[in-house]
Amino acid sequence: MAKIGVVLSGCGVYDGSEIHEAVCVLLALSQAGAQYQCMAPSAPQMHVMDHYKKQPAAGETRNVLTESARIARGDIVPLGQVRAADYDGFIFPGGFGAAKNLCTFAVEGPNCSVQPDVARLIKEAHAAHKVLAFVCIAPVIAAKVLGKQVGPQLTIGDDRETAEAINAMGAKHVVCPVQEALVDKEQRVISTPAYMKANSIAEVYAGVSNTVNEMLKMIG
Repeated sequence: MAKIGVVLSGCGVYDGSEIHEAVCVLLALSQAGAQYQCMAPSAPQMHVMDHYKKQPAAGETRNVLTESARIARGDIVPLGQVRAADYDGFIFPGGFGAAKNLCTFAVEGPNCSVQPDVARLIKEAHAAHKVLAFVCIAPVIAAKVLGKQVGPQLTIGDDRETAEAINAMGAKHVVCPVQEALVDKEQRVISTPAYMKANSIAEVYAGVSNTVNEMLKMIG
């Protein structure tokens, strides 16, 4: 049975993991018979958003690990304790948390930095030929960590500005339909557009399900 690490970035589309995407990932893994473990860095969020008003919540601070535990029903481990050797692959759901808490792409674009434990894990996993999958905006993390090293093929759908940023970081963006997954067999990296392009949770699930299936096929 494949063991997959699911790297979360908080709880909520505007400041953490996109909940639909995260749940679709967990459901697809479960339906495919894979074992999974949720994980997240124990670090402060960039900021806290009021998801009803869609604006920053003044004076609030939250921890990425603590918030991610909401999605994981408490079954979560700190990313700092995770070693790539213990897993067959890792998948990163999207949401602004991926671009705010796992890296700083949301405010710094191609000049962003990546949270240290996230960067370490991706480098470890890639060096050990583990499969890495990225959903929605999360491919920008792969572009920053692996782009200039190996130039992986990645997709966020067809958003021109984000695609240009991915290319600027050394990766190669490829246009991909929302219900499909882009597979870079050489680098063992998979990505899907999800809510970068999707108009419904059904479209998200189709792309995520294909991503998970391709991931498990690659793991063998």
